[in-house]
Amino acid sequence: MTSPQELPPQGRTLEFEIPSDVRFIERIVDAVRAECRSHRFDERHLALNVPVALTEALSNAILRGNERDRAKLVRVRAVVDEIRLVIEVADEGSGFDLETSLRDPTTPERLMAEDGRGLFLMLRLMDRVERVPVPGGSLVRMVLHRAS
Repeated sequence: MTSPQELPPQGRTLEFEIPSDVRFIERIVDAVRAECRSHRFDERHLALNVPVALTEALSNAILRGNERDRAKLVRVRAVVDEIRLVIEVADEGSGFDLETSLRDPTTPERLMAEDGRGLFLMLRLMDRVERVPVPGGSLVRMVLHRAS
């Protein structure tokens, strides 16, 4: 899913492949958070950054990318080491443009909207977020550096 230079040099890799069903989100978030905890990530990152950003990425892949089509898969790869967490979430959707998809939910006209917060939160909670074009879908890569 990625080139070797993008991943931490050493660490533990977790990989998941799930149908487009939101019931799988919590299980994946718990596994990634547990691995981050074993690498001594900050409790704030474990309580907020990791679960919220990963939940949003998975929700977007399932609901928007794959449009809840259970025949389409979501693939997750998380690599955790003593320096950082790199998460990749790939779907089988038609793709999106990160810049044009980003909406500021804090503007008066968006405050009451029920959607449009996912990318905003991911960008605020992670050190880096990017969309990587891949054949047959979209891949979002998020990076969070471990606080020392």
